[in-house]
Amino acid sequence: MSHPHPELGAPPKLPKGGLRVTPLGGLGEIGRNMTVFEYDGRLLVVDCGVLFPEEEQPGIDLILPDFTTLRNRLDDIEGIVLTHGHEDHIGGVPFLLRLKPDIPLIGSKLTLALIEAKLQEHRIRPYTLEVTEGHRERIGPFDCEFIAVNHSIPDALAVAIRTPAGMVVHTGDFKMDQLPLDRRLTDLHAFARLSEEGIDLLLSDSTNAEVPGFVPPERDISNVLRTVFANAQKRIIVASFASHVHRIQQILDAAHEYGRRVAFVGRSMVRNMGIARDLGYLRVPAGLVVDVKTLDDLPDHEVVLVCTGSQGEPMAALSRMANRDHQIRIVQGDTVILASSLIPGNENAVYRVINGLTRWGANVVHKGNAKVHVSGHASAGELLYFYNICKPKNLMPVHGEWRHLRANAELGALTGVPKDHIVIAEDGVVVDLVDGKARIVGKVQAGYVYVDGLSVGDVTEPALKDRRILGEEGIISVFVVVDSTTGKVVGGPHIHARGSGIDDSVFTAVVPKIEDAIAKSAADGVAEPHQLQQLVRRTLGKWVSDTYRRRPMILPVVVEV
Repeated sequence: MSHPHPELGAPPKLPKGGLRVTPLGGLGEIGRNMTVFEYDGRLLVVDCGVLFPEEEQPGIDLILPDFTTLRNRLDDIEGIVLTHGHEDHIGGVPFLLRLKPDIPLIGSKLTLALIEAKLQEHRIRPYTLEVTEGHRERIGPFDCEFIAVNHSIPDALAVAIRTPAGMVVHTGDFKMDQLPLDRRLTDLHAFARLSEEGIDLLLSDSTNAEVPGFVPPERDISNVLRTVFANAQKRIIVASFASHVHRIQQILDAAHEYGRRVAFVGRSMVRNMGIARDLGYLRVPAGLVVDVKTLDDLPDHEVVLVCTGSQGEPMAALSRMANRDHQIRIVQGDTVILASSLIPGNENAVYRVINGLTRWGANVVHKGNAKVHVSGHASAGELLYFYNICKPKNLMPVHGEWRHLRANAELGALTGVPKDHIVIAEDGVVVDLVDGKARIVGKVQAGYVYVDGLSVGDVTEPALKDRRILGEEGIISVFVVVDSTTGKVVGGPHIHARGSGIDDSVFTAVVPKIEDAIAKSAADGVAEPHQLQQLVRRTLGKWVSDTYRRRPMILPVVVEV
């Protein structure tokens, strides 16, 4: 197996007739999926998603792929192929189109409808090309064929990309549910046909590569939901991804069966379910869905609320309900269903929400105590089956953390892919397909780009470190006035602490130390304000560390008069 190396330099010029593959997100993480293909100077982008922040990234709204390598090549981009409509695959599109709004978007009907609605909020009117499974479209030098795959959202597609360098197949996110709710199977016949032609490089979903066996059918959840609905005495509140149409369909079916009305809560949920209903992907019986404002007129045992927040996102509806910061108040006897998986890294946030809801008397049903979720990603048994059908000459696991990528690589090796033809890459690692062999050739910039409010990329890692220090240790400000002639202290030091747990009164003990340090500095002829500020910071910081074993942020201000 080919492994990335931390000392990789910039990639060389792409050999004539070769195909370059550059993942800018989604490798070594769950989210931010984006891959750039290059042939003969032209580029094709597959997916452009976002990653949601974790606790150690305070104040961040979204994390984008790094577009640095594309900024000077925007005119070379032939189009952006979107495999499906989940945020981790389309959420970054508006930010890329801000750089060049006329880059064509290629995808299925539902996928394009979801991204077009999102782009309206950014006041971007995209150029789109709708494709369906079986469709073949030439996009610059890239001959793209689209294949139906089953996932946790309708209309998902894999894409086969043919160039003179060979055929690359990108699965997108997929599983092999044999009883899908929409009867749209992963098209194994198409993959077998591509295998006969020869798949030179397969980029395959790795999310569930560690999980043995096969993913249970989505329809298995229906009986569990019916049991929950039958036993619920008051309101039912369901938290799900705003794009999980199949799961919401089952909620609607259960609500209809048990005589309840449904209201969608949250802008993204209302928007996406409206789109899915209008396009025929969501079947809604007449009178079933009502406006949330009308729920006060209904008895609790006739109410179902469907909202976002299944991952413990702080600003999502469910988290705010748990924190008593939402117009919908959880009461004793409510039933809350978390109808989704736990994305790695979100466990603490989710259990915090579960505990908050339980505190107010809710009965919380989640994956840990009931079968209310099945994955949208192929498990190890399905991947083995898939590789035996595809017989790829080279394999590159994508979409997963390091453990997922390695597990997927091992599965590929078990099915006969030569180990020296399996490439385990990470974000920014450049892979060239030349003469039928995939090799790592270099690395480009592919760091995190943080979105904070309207700011994109302005928040850096040092700024996040400062935020973490402020959140964990607090801040101490110190104000000193010195005589510009003598260098002696003529005002202060005035010291105030916020969030450090240290009372201002204790700082009288350190004032003489600061005054002595400044006096010695003046005697040595050092009186420049910036140098004095650093001196004050060191003196106060050492005292706080020695006295309290804490390291708050210290903000010194030295003024000369």
